[in-house]
Amino acid sequence: MTATAVRTAPPGQKKEGRGGAWLSLLAWVVGILFVLPVLWMVLTSFHSEANAAQNPPAVFAPLTLEGYREFFSGGASPWPPLLNSLTASIVSTAVVLLLAIPAAYALSIKPVRKWSDTLFFFLSTKMLPVVAGLLPLYLFAQYAGLLDNIWLLIIFYTSMNLPIAVWMMRSFLSEVPVEMLEAASVDGAGLVKTLRSVIAPVVMPGIAATALICFIFSWNELLFARVLTATVAETAPVFLTSFVTSQGLFLAQLCAAAFVVSLPVLVAGFAAQDKLVQGLSLGSVK
Repeated sequence: MTATAVRTAPPGQKKEGRGGAWLSLLAWVVGILFVLPVLWMVLTSFHSEANAAQNPPAVFAPLTLEGYREFFSGGASPWPPLLNSLTASIVSTAVVLLLAIPAAYALSIKPVRKWSDTLFFFLSTKMLPVVAGLLPLYLFAQYAGLLDNIWLLIIFYTSMNLPIAVWMMRSFLSEVPVEMLEAASVDGAGLVKTLRSVIAPVVMPGIAATALICFIFSWNELLFARVLTATVAETAPVFLTSFVTSQGLFLAQLCAAAFVVSLPVLVAGFAAQDKLVQGLSLGSVK
């Protein structure tokens, strides 16, 4: 006669499992709440203006591409603003990374004197409301003849994102093993070679996360672009405001335009999803 042993999980483990399940359910609920407005915008973009303006909303109204046709073949072409946003975002993000990585290296791996004061100075530049500095910046741009110039936006976007990038890259570079740097120094590698061949491959997820966040901030920026540009350097967010006219709000067309303008950020986010998760968790645990 054989006895069959029945294993039961400890009470603490059961509670842990239930707690994890509830947290997972809560995360799904919060995620759905954040995604619902985006899904509603996409659905509205495929409705006609009459159906989009109905109250209550016509969820099961016939689908049409009228909003997208109006967006691409309307009075003003969307391509120059989209190209301006793409140029300003990519160039400013590249410049930010070129400046932030050496600065973060000096503040983490080879710390300079009073490095904490330097970090606080970087952080303090984000405490001033953007509106407070808008008038001096406008007067400077007017005096320098840089109004409605894409390079002015690149300079402003670089200065706007640089403090965040330095803070992020410093936390990522702090995770680089000291032994790797010592081995590179023994092999005679200089600073540039160490950054390019030793440090960059290790913190590549962090670089990708920093680049994506800087790109999103630059792409979505509206205030500077609205005040400092007109027609030549108009960006995509500024172009979206043109759909709110004195004739009324063209909701379906606005949703179609907003979805098209959001696509580069969505594509970049999905493409760098794994790198983004690795990068944001890289500097979180010592």
